Amino acid sequence: MAHFQLPLDLPHAGTCAQRIIIQLDRMERGLAAGDQPMMTVAMELLQLLLPFKLEGENPVDSEAYRIRDEAAALGRKLVDEMEKLSVGADRLGQCVRNLFECLELGEEGAQISLRAGENPDSPQRPV
Repeated sequence: MAHFQLPLDLPHAGTCAQRIIIQLDRMERGLAAGDQPMMTVAMELLQLLLPFKLEGENPVDSEAYRIRDEAAALGRKLVDEMEKLSVGADRLGQCVRNLFECLELGEEGAQISLRAGENPDSPQRPV
């Protein structure tokens, strides 16, 4: 599957996590009690990445890759929760893809974003 392969960028991954929360908040369905696990995971992801977004730099490599792996696990869990609730939209899926691209996981991002609702024919997708 075509994908963008970018260098690890935890500060921008934090921006992507923030955008995911904005997209979830904007969804018409509103937040219901059943949405709480999904929003909890989204907030955990943002809390993990926010220090790097604010600092504007990746930590040293060993720490950076530990954070990357933790963020990727949270991203996967978030998409699982979205699927359980049938939550998805093109822009939300794009944000998920961008998150994984910033984690140096572009190929996985291109695949998992479809589960989050990204349109496979979106002009934003890599070709």
